[in-house]
Amino acid sequence: MINPVIKIECDDQKGIIANISTELFQADLNLVNNQEFVDPVSKRFFMRTEIEGEFQPETILKSLEAKLPEGAAVELILPRKKKILLLVTKEAHCLGDLLIRCSHDEMNAEIVAVISNHNSLKDLVDKFNTPFHFASHQDLSREEHEKVISEIIGRYDCDLIVLAKYMRILSEAFTLKYKGKLINIHHSFLPAFVGANPYRQAYERGVKIIGATSHFVTSALDEGPIIAQDVMHVEHHHSAKSLALAGKDIEKAVLARALNLALEDRVFINGNKTVIFDG
Repeated sequence: MINPVIKIECDDQKGIIANISTELFQADLNLVNNQEFVDPVSKRFFMRTEIEGEFQPETILKSLEAKLPEGAAVELILPRKKKILLLVTKEAHCLGDLLIRCSHDEMNAEIVAVISNHNSLKDLVDKFNTPFHFASHQDLSREEHEKVISEIIGRYDCDLIVLAKYMRILSEAFTLKYKGKLINIHHSFLPAFVGANPYRQAYERGVKIIGATSHFVTSALDEGPIIAQDVMHVEHHHSAKSLALAGKDIEKAVLARALNLALEDRVFINGNKTVIFDG
């Protein structure tokens, strides 16, 4: 992201776009890119605007809020590299992909730490000079284990927490604590094949497409607002193993796409759905 971004969510009303653009014009700001959407059911207005020019953040926020409906959410995001923390278990493909992308500046993010309930991925993480924390779940209740994880997370100032194939179910308390910050990659095209062994389920069902879904995490398992999805066509000769191998490539691409959208502040959570301004 090169330019500052203004994100607005509020109740829709007549003339709202004109009011916003007038305020920005009077502040001598240029609208580099602008996208808006009104949810026809909830009548909620969403807007993402990239601006350029000299300004005082507090002044702009106050002037916009004065022209918007009561309760409007206005956010001004200044350009910077976001900080992300990864939760992983044993699978390396999504972790490795994100480590490479971030280390080569292919993603506007810095991985501040990796936390795992197994120690098997430490060598991979060490190659990227990234802090690795082993937080074993053995002999701990879910709540006790999450307390350990939360303590580690608290050491870092992170914008997003990414479940890069973290294969443990999170408690409602944990998901509420980090609401809107948890992004997961699920190994199927949700809502199909929820739970364990999705590629075995897909193979036994004889599907003709497989996919992956990245979504925000909520207390409802694999039912959070969806950010990105993709599929690929498969044939009868694919085995469960070959489906799983192909699925890993989809998972990496979908997670990276979802994360980029979030890092570029292109995602609004709208109930159990998302509004995404891409491009």
